[in-house]
Amino acid sequence: MADRRGIELVCPAGSLPALHAAVDNGADAVYLGFRDGLNARNFPGLNFSPADARSGIEYAHRHGARVFVALNVYPRPSRWSAATAAVDAAADVGADALILADAGLLGYAAERHPQLNRHLSVQASASNWGALKFYQERFGIRRAVLPRVLSVAQVQRVIERSGVEIEVFGFGSLCIMVEGRCALSAHVTGESPNTHGVCSPAHAVRWTERPSGRQARLSGVLIDEFAPGEAAGYPTLCKGRFETLGEIMHALEEPTSLNVLDILPQLLSAGVSAIKVEGRQRGPAYVAQVTRALRAALDACRRDPAAYRPPVAHAAALARLAEGHTHTLGAYSRPWQ
Repeated sequence: MADRRGIELVCPAGSLPALHAAVDNGADAVYLGFRDGLNARNFPGLNFSPADARSGIEYAHRHGARVFVALNVYPRPSRWSAATAAVDAAADVGADALILADAGLLGYAAERHPQLNRHLSVQASASNWGALKFYQERFGIRRAVLPRVLSVAQVQRVIERSGVEIEVFGFGSLCIMVEGRCALSAHVTGESPNTHGVCSPAHAVRWTERPSGRQARLSGVLIDEFAPGEAAGYPTLCKGRFETLGEIMHALEEPTSLNVLDILPQLLSAGVSAIKVEGRQRGPAYVAQVTRALRAALDACRRDPAAYRPPVAHAAALARLAEGHTHTLGAYSRPWQ
């Protein structure tokens, strides 16, 4: 299915209501995961059964949208059979593409389900055209999701030399690690996001209410304390606050969100095929608001790139949804290059 609006808008769904919210508010494609612990948003109560996935895919297709299934962890030997079964299930429920990182699973999908499009996950950390050429020649990938470490100029050079569609992140939480391949959180929880699909497993998270505020602990380690009334995001080690040089601060990373509203014309000009929204762990209301805002912005940019200005109301809506209520262009903006 050809993209009907220029850059494809790819939005997250952690549940069937979130999928409906994405489709109803203008997503061209939605991505989801199964409840099998084999995708990078492995939370209790999140993700899809095969039956719900089939229902969601049928709904999306009726409204002209596509659905991608994320299977983007690196499965341990004991989970190989479960991982290949998930590939088979994605094909069976009618998914339009698989989002994969592991070379073994890419090979399995290419051999067993050659008709099912294969997208290279950001978890593969392929950030140059040579890497993309390798994955295209070996596994026939159609699209690659680039890591959030490249400037717009670098993205454009990858597109110019790459034979695959390029998808980039446009909104959502940032990570200072190599796209979720975090050794730091695994050191505290004993479970790697690479294999278990989550930075802070729910069983390792503890909240404690005290007169001074709300404390967040990860495997018993105090990683943050929020004052009464202060917004408290889901606790991750890299975004915790610690005593550093005698001062309590975000020692590694301050919570912030990527937001590309200001540079949509540059991304369009660079030849980007799709803009991806992070947030399968977020609820339907978040998905609806972000999808609606980016849909309006992309449509305005497509109509007249030269006159484009970020729609004020939608820019304000995205700012309110940003992690830590701050946003950035991140690595996209490197004027010295």
